Amino acid sequence: MTSIPLPILASGAAADGHGALSAAATTVAVALAAGMIAQVLARHLKLPGIVLLLGFGVLLGPDVANLVHPQELKGALQVLVGFAVAVILFEGGMNLDIRRLRREAVTIRRLLTWGVLITAVGATLAVKYLMQWDWMMSVLFGTLVIVTGPTVITPLLRRIKVKHRVETVLEAEGVLIDPIGAIIAVVALQVAVSPQDFLMSPVQVITRLLAGLVLGLAGGYGLGLLLRNKKLVPAGLENVFSLSLVLALFHVSNEVLEESGIMTVTAAGVVFGNMRTRVQRELQEFKEQLTVMFIGMLFVLLAADVRLAEVQALGWPGAATVAVLMLVVRPINILACTWGTDLTWREKTFLSWLSPRGVVAAAVASLFAQEVTRFGIEGGDALRALVFMVIAATVVLQGLTGGLLASLLGLRRAVQTGFVILGANELGHGLGRVLRDCGQKVSFIDSSPAACKVVAEDGFKVTYGNAIEERTLQRARLGDQAVFVAVTPNEEVNLLVSRVAAEEFHVAEIRVASRRDQLAVGAERIHRDEAHVLFGRPRDLELWALRMRRELATVVPFRLTENRPDDENPFDMPEGLLLPMVRMRKDRATLVHSGTEFRKGDVVYFSVFGERRDEADAWLSERGFELAADAASGETSR
Repeated sequence: MTSIPLPILASGAAADGHGALSAAATTVAVALAAGMIAQVLARHLKLPGIVLLLGFGVLLGPDVANLVHPQELKGALQVLVGFAVAVILFEGGMNLDIRRLRREAVTIRRLLTWGVLITAVGATLAVKYLMQWDWMMSVLFGTLVIVTGPTVITPLLRRIKVKHRVETVLEAEGVLIDPIGAIIAVVALQVAVSPQDFLMSPVQVITRLLAGLVLGLAGGYGLGLLLRNKKLVPAGLENVFSLSLVLALFHVSNEVLEESGIMTVTAAGVVFGNMRTRVQRELQEFKEQLTVMFIGMLFVLLAADVRLAEVQALGWPGAATVAVLMLVVRPINILACTWGTDLTWREKTFLSWLSPRGVVAAAVASLFAQEVTRFGIEGGDALRALVFMVIAATVVLQGLTGGLLASLLGLRRAVQTGFVILGANELGHGLGRVLRDCGQKVSFIDSSPAACKVVAEDGFKVTYGNAIEERTLQRARLGDQAVFVAVTPNEEVNLLVSRVAAEEFHVAEIRVASRRDQLAVGAERIHRDEAHVLFGRPRDLELWALRMRRELATVVPFRLTENRPDDENPFDMPEGLLLPMVRMRKDRATLVHSGTEFRKGDVVYFSVFGERRDEADAWLSERGFELAADAASGETSR
């Protein structure tokens, strides 16, 4: 079979001569800077990043500003795109949770098999009869638009926040269908230039997918083992070490069997992402930042490589082809792949609408145009232009309307509900149990495996990881929580993560435990008036944690029987005697904090030091509290 160098898989020579090198360097530098500026602006404008990236690419390309010239990179563009896509898909694979994939395995499996076939056939027929292309170019287009892409889907889903099962299906499809679609497209191009190899094409597709899968499983597992051992990879080198191995794995896989590397890095990312290593979260953060940089650069370069005249030449038949792909082919695909599943019609409708194309489709289409031209086949430029029209239309239309459709269908997740507690120590665990007894939804974040195990065995949802890393907070779905509570022994960490929770994840209420007045003042200033010091004022946190660990403290509910004077400090209780934890007012439970006011009828849950129980009861009685026997959870030891 004739070997065709694919954009994302092959290597090429660098440009010759000082002038060419200077032009190539300028192109890469401008594309990198423009890519990041576009994504920063997109964040501020709350737009899909690729919308601005495509616009920047066109404006900076030869048609307008004439600053970015992808053709100057020559063969280097193939290497650059290949390595960038390798990192992007490895990072995408790392984000897939196998446990979540299993729950939606039927739909995902169908999308990766029958869905691929339906999309390819439907797109081929659409372009054949609407654009009047020959069968060869129609089939090439059909294979190029199989992919969707995590580079578009993942950021969009983070912004829309749809229900988890829909999110899982779309994320899995976006990551796993890219290598499948790219390999099918490669084989289709090889058949186009060597029709005699048609009968071997299915074998070529399956062989490359299997080879990539096997190498990826082995490579991902091997990388995970290496990073588990502190002695093998010195601290501080883990991120660059893993990056170099991923790129080497990608290249070696391509050397073993052409075009298998894209499948290899995707499989390796899935395996590594589901292993527990000492640097897994740091590596995810590092790869995520690289992915953002590469996506920006690639879309600017690839968009600059498309001429506006080529897109305009497609006319209404091109627009009709895109419309059929979005409004006919995709719904048929989803209907067939979700038949007999328990997905609701609302979920199927949303899946039918959301299928934006991403960087892999752009990369393969751009360099397919070069290969088609090199073999003397006409239509390469029109093929690339039509794929970019699909990318632009799906990203803009679906990106801008996805949130509205999710709202109309009732598929947005319930946000700002529940408590997430940073610190699964005895104090945090005890606080969580009181909240749960009061009917509240509670989850934990902690970096201690032992502490995570204890609260998990008690029935709580727990996220294991370093909370300083944004990726850990994303896995804990911090943006979905109503209240963030920080009770770790490290007060600086409590303050730092609380600030991120308020400013980056927009959590409505922030409660920070403190044992020093200085940090308590800092906690109050985290984000306007939304942050308050937990337990009313600074406390001896280690002392209360120790008491709960040794079962020397008991949580007791007391009801306030009379209103307190306005000038009375409700937290002037003797140090070490009582720890106010939760206030129940009617059916609403809130944490006791520095802004809490007590009214007649409130039930307050206090942690009471057992050896001074009589003294505590007397102090509370003097201030109008009595034992609340009918509270949500009677007197219990914590």
